[in-house]
Amino acid sequence: MSQHRLSNVEVGQNYLAKELDSFVSTTDVVVLSNNESQLFTDPERQYKVVDVFEGFFEHSAEDGEKYFREKKAYVVEKV
Repeated sequence: MSQHRLSNVEVGQNYLAKELDSFVSTTDVVVLSNNESQLFTDPERQYKVVDVFEGFFEHSAEDGEKYFREKKAYVVEKV
């Protein structure tokens, strides 16, 4: 799968699920998909990157607080 390694994805571009799989595996990011848990079930399915955020808020179950995580979050939708 080395030929599919991505170090960056761009908003507005389409990528195969196997390319996004490689990107997630080698980069500290979050991917949100409208295909829910099926994002990586078909390696040849195409997804479009529709938005990117520099971080997100996350609720801590330990102390009940909300924390901003500086971690890129990409929104993708199946094409």
